Amino acid sequence: MKHIILSFILALALVVPASAQQLLNVSYDPTRELYVAFNKAFAAHWQKKSGKSVTFRQSHGGSGSQARAVADGLDADVVTLALAYDIDAIANSGLIDKGWQKRLPQNSAPYTSTIVFLVRKGNPKGIKDWGDLVKPGVQVITPNPKTSGGARWNYLAAWEYAKRLKGGSDATAKQFVTALYKNVPVLDSGARGATTTFVQRGIGDVLLAWENEAYLALAEEGGKVQIVTPSISILAEPPVAVVDKVVAKKGTKAVAEEYLRFLYSPEGQEIAAKNHYRPRDEKVVAKYAATFAKVQLFTIDQAFGGWQNAQKTHFADRGLFDQIYTPGR
Repeated sequence: MKHIILSFILALALVVPASAQQLLNVSYDPTRELYVAFNKAFAAHWQKKSGKSVTFRQSHGGSGSQARAVADGLDADVVTLALAYDIDAIANSGLIDKGWQKRLPQNSAPYTSTIVFLVRKGNPKGIKDWGDLVKPGVQVITPNPKTSGGARWNYLAAWEYAKRLKGGSDATAKQFVTALYKNVPVLDSGARGATTTFVQRGIGDVLLAWENEAYLALAEEGGKVQIVTPSISILAEPPVAVVDKVVAKKGTKAVAEEYLRFLYSPEGQEIAAKNHYRPRDEKVVAKYAATFAKVQLFTIDQAFGGWQNAQKTHFADRGLFDQIYTPGR
């Protein structure tokens, strides 16, 4: 399994200077473009600050799968994953200190995102809000919550929407999400795979997508798709962490820590915003305010009591997702 995962690692520098350190950033599916730009900027920053060179390797996939790969021995210096539960899983393996989330501001989440809809140009099915996703004849594309962090955000956003309906409850939400998944023809392992299924393969009427992924698809395929922002969605907070035992072994602790701190710098925040992630820095937020749609957002803590509780209730074996979705039905 490990050799398969390693085959997906992208070496961004073919020639590595003998004096250069190399960082492996194990990330989730839709961050490829973000870190191509960020790594270039950080290399220049680190050269200026330390006088040393640094090169990078990137690994991308479903967030849950990536976390398991690191726990199983993939030597990541840093992880930049879709949700805190996945980094907690690595911490539980002993590779990361369990207090990792307190090391950096905003619970170690330097940028945020949310879940939006990507529809065919002209929106032929008239998709406006979550309630439209359960209508007969509407095919919904979303990844597998067992392997994809984005898919878990999608699922929980839909659940909370239904729960907040007039007279809504957990029973109402379960019924709604069950109906939604009956409209899902295929579950890809990660968010980028789901985007490919929708945009390139032409399957489905609506894609549940990270906001940044939707904007990237719009930029690349603007004549085919458009974005619909629902009335309510979840505040997705993708976190980052240094993999303590790996950087201690490789001698990369200083550069790895600076790499993550640079995400919070004005330059790092600009790069995040330009790649359609919602920045944290107030000045950068103000600069890009018109870029991001206004939407009512709730947090995982407010709606589900945090990731540990959400994972146990919804995505663990025999949890609510397993009750809701039957493969090959």
